[in-house]
Amino acid sequence: MNRDQSYFLLLNIGHLLDHLFTLIFATVAALVLYRDWGIGYAELLVYATPGFFAFGLFSLPAGWLADKWSRDGMMCVFFIGIGLAAIATGFTQTPLQMGFGLFVIGMLGALYHPVGLAIVTLKWRNTGMRLAANGVWGNLGVAGAALITGYMIDHAGWRMAFIIPGVFSIFIGFAYMALRWSDIRADHKNTKAPEEASAPVSPSYRSLLIRVSAIIFLTTAVSSIIFQSTTFALPKIFDERLQGLAVELSAWAKDMALFGESDVATVIGSLAFIVFAIASIAQLIVGSMLDRFGPRRVFMGLAIIQMIFFSAMPGLTDGIALAVALGFMLGAFGQIPINDYMISKTAKGAYRARIYGVRYVVSFTVLALTLPLISVVYKNWGFDMLFLILAGAAIVILTAVAILPKQLPSPDAEPVAAE
Repeated sequence: MNRDQSYFLLLNIGHLLDHLFTLIFATVAALVLYRDWGIGYAELLVYATPGFFAFGLFSLPAGWLADKWSRDGMMCVFFIGIGLAAIATGFTQTPLQMGFGLFVIGMLGALYHPVGLAIVTLKWRNTGMRLAANGVWGNLGVAGAALITGYMIDHAGWRMAFIIPGVFSIFIGFAYMALRWSDIRADHKNTKAPEEASAPVSPSYRSLLIRVSAIIFLTTAVSSIIFQSTTFALPKIFDERLQGLAVELSAWAKDMALFGESDVATVIGSLAFIVFAIASIAQLIVGSMLDRFGPRRVFMGLAIIQMIFFSAMPGLTDGIALAVALGFMLGAFGQIPINDYMISKTAKGAYRARIYGVRYVVSFTVLALTLPLISVVYKNWGFDMLFLILAGAAIVILTAVAILPKQLPSPDAEPVAAE
């Protein structure tokens, strides 16, 4: 593996770790912490909320500091800092300490998207495929959080689910520093992208751009509700809905000498991992479909898939519930690259950077606000009501996307009217 390939690999590992660290607590709270600390699942979610707010709000200063100092330097801060924060969180003794640890993890996790993705888009020419591959690594972090945490709960305790990935992140941070040390020491002026002159735009283009931008940010917000609700709550959903299947698989695994006698948490985590891993492939498929069919048709198709599978989920258990969960996760993961694709097609230069920055703040802030939603809905009505709410969210996306123009506006082309 040459230096360039190693660089890209470490950036991808960073995306994996970023999403893994933000979701370890989801599985810990769902499977064990509510028993160890005697606090209900809904109440535990309150302590994770500040961390997700930090995940969104600190993305803007992270990007600014990276431009002023060094993007590679900020990546080293990310790897080593979030590793230390995770290790410290593994030693917490009270819910308040846990909440503070998750806040620091969220603050440091905010560094990755504005910094890591900026490196990916500026360093290599085949941006589309690089972003798609990088996105799959991020989704594997979502999947790995459930698998690794479930395994650690059964074999080493929930604290190790924070500590061992933390140690690994610090190791990767030093490897990254060794690889990029000369660039980190270089003058930050050499890493700053030149400003592009903004070409004047016609009133008709501006009007259409405003309309498309409004749709992008509306669907970003609603899609974030779906993404957070599914990725964060799925381990708990499986713990409730797949107990029969998990016990059977655990007994089979014991007979095959794969797991121990009481490794139900490992089975639950493994099932969540399988669903997340398979669903992550949808991102690559959608990426190839966008260039062929355009975002409106692809986005509408995914919204319909989510609407159908979320509506079908209430009351289901075991194998059927697992299959339906895979269906709505394919839609939830498949929609991830669409808004970024639309931004890349409708904005250039400085406008694109600003819009991406706002997009991440909107997305991550909604992720934080979704946790209280999950808590309130689960405590009062259970997950069946959450599925119906998410089906409604999919209808909102479908309605918004239906009024997108068939061809996205470009500063270099005449606006195209919506069909």
